[in-house]
Amino acid sequence: MPSGFGNKLVIAISSRALFNLDESHEVFEQQGLEAYQQYQIEHENEILKPGEAFPLAEKLLHINERLGGEPRVEVLMLSRNSADTGLRVFNSIEHYGLTITRAAFSGGQSPYRYATAFGCHLFLSAHAEDVRCALDQGIAAATLMPSNKKTPPSATEDQIKFAFDGDAVLFSDESERIFKEQGLEAFTSNEKLEANIPMSGGPFKSFLHALQGLQHEFGSNDCPIRTALVTARSAPAHERVIRTLRAWDIRIDESLFLGGLSKGDFLKAYGADVFFDDQKGHCDSASEHVATGHVPHGVANTEG
Repeated sequence: MPSGFGNKLVIAISSRALFNLDESHEVFEQQGLEAYQQYQIEHENEILKPGEAFPLAEKLLHINERLGGEPRVEVLMLSRNSADTGLRVFNSIEHYGLTITRAAFSGGQSPYRYATAFGCHLFLSAHAEDVRCALDQGIAAATLMPSNKKTPPSATEDQIKFAFDGDAVLFSDESERIFKEQGLEAFTSNEKLEANIPMSGGPFKSFLHALQGLQHEFGSNDCPIRTALVTARSAPAHERVIRTLRAWDIRIDESLFLGGLSKGDFLKAYGADVFFDDQKGHCDSASEHVATGHVPHGVANTEG
């Protein structure tokens, strides 16, 4: 991590995830780069509407106000825009009062490589290929999906709630591969047999660890961050999950073992600000209720 960031939690968000750029993106798709550049310059004083990641960014930055002193959360922007066409984005950031001061404008190229240079713990984007590249570099990353939720979370709420799937997100996909290749019975037998053997970490293990470090600074009674595991697993496959987290010295605030039930209603009940899952079907269901990030990692995303 860059030395200037110290022990901050660093989140990178693409401009298309932070703001709704559908209109200008349509110009790019239909008329090409030159027309897009001209469109953005002509409209650079028009404020963009919030995108899928906007409420999350707002609440993350609000944590700094809660802590006081040196900011502990850094939100920065990675964009395929050039600095010239990105002026509209910065104007919108200023309009909404977001304390985002760092950005990388990659001029049409994928900006994922700067997530590594900035030492990011998490990269959120609307561009699936950028997310895949970031994951390949060992960074927790997700493609934010269009959401049908009616009321986005408010930045004035006391807590920011993260929810994670287990296999192929927090954990490796080693067990999920057995389920996919051999079925539920083989999966259950394997998890019982290896209940005392911790699973390897998945792409979001390091992000969860960084979140826990920030949680410790608040203490248990006044912490604005809450975490939940929301998994299709059920007993007896729960034991290996519990023992794995214990071996990692990571605590999850809430754990839901749903045994294959649809996750959407449970995420709504939990009040998740964002949910991360590797399976597109689960993401589609969840996005009806909460902001959802698809993690294109593991066997569910490599099948032909």
